[in-house]
Amino acid sequence: MVRVKICGLTAPEQAAAAAAAGADFIGLVFAQQSRRHVSVHQARAIIAGLPVPAAILHEGAVEAAAQPRLRWFDHSAGYLDERLRRKRPLVVGVFVDTPASMINAIADRVGLDLVQLSGSEPWEEALAIRRPVIKAVRVGPGATVQSILDEVEVGTASLCLLDADARGVFGGSGRTFDWEIAAGVAEELPLMLAGGLTPANVTLAIRAVRPWAVDVSSGVESGAVKDPQKIEAFIRAIRRAEQAV
Repeated sequence: MVRVKICGLTAPEQAAAAAAAGADFIGLVFAQQSRRHVSVHQARAIIAGLPVPAAILHEGAVEAAAQPRLRWFDHSAGYLDERLRRKRPLVVGVFVDTPASMINAIADRVGLDLVQLSGSEPWEEALAIRRPVIKAVRVGPGATVQSILDEVEVGTASLCLLDADARGVFGGSGRTFDWEIAAGVAEELPLMLAGGLTPANVTLAIRAVRPWAVDVSSGVESGAVKDPQKIEAFIRAIRRAEQAV
């Protein structure tokens, strides 16, 4: 099953719509440079409106590291699947070049389940964060499967997210990138695919890449606001794609 992350939510009703449609993850953006930025107060209100209150998660990195003989990302993905069996959706806080101490403080105050690093943070920064970490990798011109695999550092973040490299934009740009590259990376490790996904193209993306999860933000918006009908259509398209694979 392809897991689904609806990112850039800014209001409780948007999160409720995503949960009702079957989202596995919802993303709240704490990066000040994003038009989808939310404050701690807004984030707490959004989470309070979810069907199940968010659980604070401290043990993820420890559990993932406890079995070094297993492939790191396979084990981490399995751990997240186990979390999803107990609670859905999980709440992801998205940060860009924010000190780990500040991330941990916000995560504690809000009750985040995971943290996503979407800036230029080194992979080892994940070790200072008290939640499982999704590390975003921006795929730009000249990138290859091997260059991305060389960038990934085992034993740090729990999951790799591939997104388009849009200058000055850290996620939610609405731009796609070469899915052949993503498919090559997906053969080596579970990944989350982002970048220009919409209800119209996500079926093709899943067939081409076969990702562990997909991430959408602008692709389910109307007039720069999350559209519940587009969220539903996006998830329906994913489930149709799964039946065809």
